[in-house]
Amino acid sequence: MIDFLIIGGGIAGLSAGARLSNHGRVTVLEAEDALGYHTSGRSAALFEQSYGPASVVELSKAGANFLRDENGGYLTPRGLMLVGGKDQGAVFDRDIVDLNMQAISVDDALRRIPILNPDTVGYAAISKGAFDIDTDRLLQDFARIIRRNGGEVLTKCKVSRIQKDGSWRVEAGQVFEARNLVNAAGAWVDQIAALAGIAPIGIVPKRRSMARLPAPGGHDVRNWPMMLGTGETWYAKPDAGKLLVSPSEADPVAPQDAYADDMVLAEGLARYEKMMTQPVTRVEANWAGLRSFAPDGTLVLGPDPSDPSFIWSAGQGGYGFQTCPAASQLIADLATGTQSVLDPAVLAALSPNRLRR
Repeated sequence: MIDFLIIGGGIAGLSAGARLSNHGRVTVLEAEDALGYHTSGRSAALFEQSYGPASVVELSKAGANFLRDENGGYLTPRGLMLVGGKDQGAVFDRDIVDLNMQAISVDDALRRIPILNPDTVGYAAISKGAFDIDTDRLLQDFARIIRRNGGEVLTKCKVSRIQKDGSWRVEAGQVFEARNLVNAAGAWVDQIAALAGIAPIGIVPKRRSMARLPAPGGHDVRNWPMMLGTGETWYAKPDAGKLLVSPSEADPVAPQDAYADDMVLAEGLARYEKMMTQPVTRVEANWAGLRSFAPDGTLVLGPDPSDPSFIWSAGQGGYGFQTCPAASQLIADLATGTQSVLDPAVLAALSPNRLRR
């Protein structure tokens, strides 16, 4: 008998599985032929602990030491620069407070990123608390912990049927029996809940597109900070000598293998281009991922009030990697009756109970 059967092989499922594998037998089921296929593998891979709603910030703070120190650490310095147009002062002022950033002069910004356009850029701010996350190593290390503790991580296991008769019986090419079911299926969590006879929580998958550009103007971009347009209307991030640019859209879509919307991508690239002296001459590749949100925009972690053996790990939005150490620890604490170190108000903000009123 499996103690914890986890549906979903992204960062939510693998991190929860690694924590729970210290308390019982774990099996992770991933529908695709690779781990982290739909969302985790398409992440911007940035840690900025001031980014997100209050409960997300608390999770990020609680897990920061893990990401910084565990297994040699998963973080490398990146930095974050907020870039605002000359007519965006009010939005810029709100953003620097929300993101806990320090305003700098446009001249200083130009020294850091020489392709910024002084004719259009009116405001800039910097944060040194932003880091790249080694997302692939993090995923693989969590999977390795599960296997080391005697668990299984299985791909090509799409769930087709779920029954509850004392224990959970899940059909996914073969039949799995488990005492507890952890729903970490990303954009598909409400579909999994319906199969299990559990009320959905109203998760909305939202598409975010991305383009990979050659290094603009032949510059060495490796040490540039990530750039964020005011109001989060675009962002650009160095990646392996290239530049990833996103329109930062959050368009609701059905659960799917997402692809970039050409028009939305073009509009986002235009917003980015307006702030730069170097035009976008070529897109080397584009893709999209799904970020899944609960109605109130924060994570849903813990047992469902209608059946404590059905455990949610859902609604990660764009915060999955930066919250995964603390979110997975909370799931393990709640599943095993261990007192969490998190503040009770944070626990209430993350609990599935808040969506059942």
